[in-house]
Amino acid sequence: MANSRFYLDERKTKAGNPCVLKIGIAHKKMSAFISLDVKLLPNQWDGTRMRVVNHPDQMLMNVYITGVKQQVDTIILTLANEGKLGSMGTAELKNYIYYQLNPEKAEVKEEAKRKANLFATRFKKFAESSGKRESTKRLYNDTYKRMYEFAGESLEQMTFEDVTKDWLLDFYAYLEPQSPSRNARNIHLRNIRAVFNEAIDDEITTAYPFRRLQIKNEATRKRNLKVEDFRKFINFPCEKHAQQYLDMFKLMFMLLGINAIDLCNLKEIDSEGRINFHRAKTNRLYSIKVEPEALEIINKYRGEKWLLNILDRYNDYKDYTKRMNRALKKIGPVKRVGRGGKKVYEPLFPEVSTYWARHSWATIAASLDIPRDTIAHALGHGGNTVTDIYIDFDERKVDEANRKVLDWVLYGKR
Repeated sequence: MANSRFYLDERKTKAGNPCVLKIGIAHKKMSAFISLDVKLLPNQWDGTRMRVVNHPDQMLMNVYITGVKQQVDTIILTLANEGKLGSMGTAELKNYIYYQLNPEKAEVKEEAKRKANLFATRFKKFAESSGKRESTKRLYNDTYKRMYEFAGESLEQMTFEDVTKDWLLDFYAYLEPQSPSRNARNIHLRNIRAVFNEAIDDEITTAYPFRRLQIKNEATRKRNLKVEDFRKFINFPCEKHAQQYLDMFKLMFMLLGINAIDLCNLKEIDSEGRINFHRAKTNRLYSIKVEPEALEIINKYRGEKWLLNILDRYNDYKDYTKRMNRALKKIGPVKRVGRGGKKVYEPLFPEVSTYWARHSWATIAASLDIPRDTIAHALGHGGNTVTDIYIDFDERKVDEANRKVLDWVLYGKR
């Protein structure tokens, strides 16, 4: 059975300074120590008799430490009689005794534990946990912001049990005016569900309001241009300031619908005429052959620190992408009206954005009977991640597919 004895800890104390007296708990061939509110010089402690000596307050101190030891021994004996001692580890026993001796600290600990396990606290911790990409963290922080706008300060005191199915439905309804898209609102519910799943795994709660709450997506409208419209768009004689954005849109298409963030962060073309990078969204290694038409655009906008001059001129890719999307949506005939000659735009495709380059490449490739596996690989989608580990995909298939797409779109050759 466990037992206790006093120990004057002289290990980290400089000579001439008092040392902390501790009570040691021996259990399962291991020891743990609890510091007492007693400090003594080495010559003020009799380790054989376990008594304070040569101290002006030795009588009071001995009464105090004797009482502490009796408490500790009583706690150990009670645990043994209740059959609980055998299942406790040494550290667990030590912590139990410590908080029995210091009930006020136990209350503080329990309150801290309660606050740490509140829904909002766990949500914020989950959002900032290491390993998540910055874009993912922003999504979770946006969900938290929306929940706070909905619930106010009461959110910070909510337990997991307070987040009921009705609460989620009310929150979902609150989101609708600002997020008409059901899929956009579903992102917030999925973020909340992920935090619940972690809390259940950590045995923080057994509540699960999603048991009877289905998160159904709605089909998204296609974001692509038919080949005839695509040709019309990329060849439109637009205004001079918009030409760079149209060129970058064409380049994104020629590079297999590359995302804006990856386009901006390209570094170089290797000796084999390829660009190699890890895709920001998935961190998956990507290799694209640079066709002559793409190289022509790249040479037109060569950068100093980057392959393209985008980040030489703009603070980040987001700023550039916003400007680019605004410009793309305006491309079309322009008229001047009124005395001041105000410009009036008649956009060819007022909803177009950078994403349309990617979707259009995939749609046009499919129309040319390019296999789905090749299209998926070109877009950086792993059809089967386990299979992907064992199969070294032939990049020439993607190269040939891209050349076929470009020949059809640019020259009408099938």
